[in-house]
Amino acid sequence: MIEKDSYKTITKSSAEVLFKDKNSKFYAYAFPVSTEEKVKVTIETLKKQHHSARHFCYAYQFGKQDKDITFRANDDGEPNNSAGMPIYGQIQSFGVTNILIVVVRYFGGTKLGVSGLINAYKTAAQMALESSKVIVRTINLNYLITFDYKNMNKVMRIIKEKNLKIINQTLEVKCQIEISVRMKNADTVFEIFNSFHQINIRVLND
Repeated sequence: MIEKDSYKTITKSSAEVLFKDKNSKFYAYAFPVSTEEKVKVTIETLKKQHHSARHFCYAYQFGKQDKDITFRANDDGEPNNSAGMPIYGQIQSFGVTNILIVVVRYFGGTKLGVSGLINAYKTAAQMALESSKVIVRTINLNYLITFDYKNMNKVMRIIKEKNLKIINQTLEVKCQIEISVRMKNADTVFEIFNSFHQINIRVLND
């Protein structure tokens, strides 16, 4: 069961997988991506690698929570909804995000029909995801804590007690520590630090 403040994704590209049907070849790949620019670069790289392929069909999804989700499915010349959406369906089925799946098709001379194409693109995408290592990540909020050096022990004790992750720190006369807090614990941690009038805490990201 995935909690609301976590999500599933991949951290590295999958191995190339191959699905064949009636002499057509479908090479599938899964990539960790979070921007449209990265999508474009990745597909251009594949086009150089597979310069004689007929179709480069893909689907991607970005975002960690429902309100932030962005997705796209592209048939790249195949019949409408016969390639991109079957690929996207596997992204949804596996429950992953920040991911791009590309299926490269070499036409084998025999038409597969729409149902054959749907099955081929769906199966190839599934194979790419099955060959990927899917991990669970938490959605975190970053806070900046600002305080005088004399309050160092107090701040560090809370950080240790709550097992908080330090991202950056500047420990001088005026100290600053950036911490990363899991979303479900964010309000509690904020209130703890905010209750000390000599310690300032503010959100760095939403």
